[in-house]
Amino acid sequence: MRKVKLGDVVSIHCVGRLENGEVFESTEGGPPFQFQVGSPEIIPGLSEAVIGMAEGEEKEVTLTPDKAFGERDERLVKVVPREALSLDTEPQVGMMLNLVFNTEQGEVTLPATITNLDEENITLDLNPPLAGQNVTFYIKVVEIQNGESPIIQP
Repeated sequence: MRKVKLGDVVSIHCVGRLENGEVFESTEGGPPFQFQVGSPEIIPGLSEAVIGMAEGEEKEVTLTPDKAFGERDERLVKVVPREALSLDTEPQVGMMLNLVFNTEQGEVTLPATITNLDEENITLDLNPPLAGQNVTFYIKVVEIQNGESPIIQP
C-alpha cells in the first residue's frame, strides 16, 4: 500500500482543536484539504504528521507552537498612528486587517489583528492568531498523488 512521502500532494479531512477543545478548523461536511507535503505554506507539523500514512489511515497529533503556528513574538505588536492606515470602516478591537507593503521583491500582504485603539493610535498584532498555542489535529488521508514538482529542502 502506498504511503505519503515528501513532495506528494495529499487530500485530507482534518479537525483542528485548541487545548480547551475549541475547533478552529474543520473540513467535516466539505471538501478535503489538499496540499503538497513539505510546502512552506503548510505548518511543518501537519506535513510531518502525514508522512508515512496510507490512504484511509487516521491519526491524531498534538503540535507544539514550533511545529504549528510559531511562538508569540512581542516585537510583532506595533502601535501606529490612525492616519497611517486607510480603512474603509471604523476600526474595532479584534478586527483583522490585511496590510499590504511594497518591497523590492514585490507586494507583500501581512495579516494583523487590532488589539487596542484610542483617538490617535491603533495597536496591531502581526503574530498569527494561534501563535504560542499547542494545537491538536485529527487527520484522515483521503488521497495521495505524486507531486508535480518535488520540494527542495535546504
